[in-house]
Amino acid sequence: MTTAKKTTATQARKATPAAKSAKPVVKKPVKPGKPPVIKWGPQKFVANHLKDAVFKTGLRDYAQYRDLGMTEATGGAAQAHVIRLLGKCDPKVVSIPHYHGVQFQMLYFLKGWMIGEYEGHGRVKMTAGSCWLQPPGIRHTVIDYSPDCEMVEIILPANFDTVEFE
Repeated sequence: MTTAKKTTATQARKATPAAKSAKPVVKKPVKPGKPPVIKWGPQKFVANHLKDAVFKTGLRDYAQYRDLGMTEATGGAAQAHVIRLLGKCDPKVVSIPHYHGVQFQMLYFLKGWMIGEYEGHGRVKMTAGSCWLQPPGIRHTVIDYSPDCEMVEIILPANFDTVEFE
């Protein structure tokens, strides 16, 4: 399960200075602030097997997440999970422009396909075997996906904010 926190642009604008997890956002195209600093500590060995897999709901209602145990093993420095997108894509639900306050975000597609739109790069279709790196703070939107879409996502740090734009 993802440990990301979802924030709308309106909520982010209303955040007080004491609420450090919400980043101020305006409607103009402005780059988000610096992502959090990753503090590496001791790491633990972890092995995660498909036969024991449990998929749970998380950040997005149209997805299920299989936690691969990296958050605990790295003391919160990294997160890794398998994401399954559920059913037919509904653009009214999934096509919400957003960014993640992370230092590193990589996705590797296991099955199916997904089309996304990325700030400065336009629309990109990813298929099984494709991989992408989303730089910190890049605004992006899911446009469409196949009902069998499944991917591995690795994020640093494990805890981060997601800011949505209206």
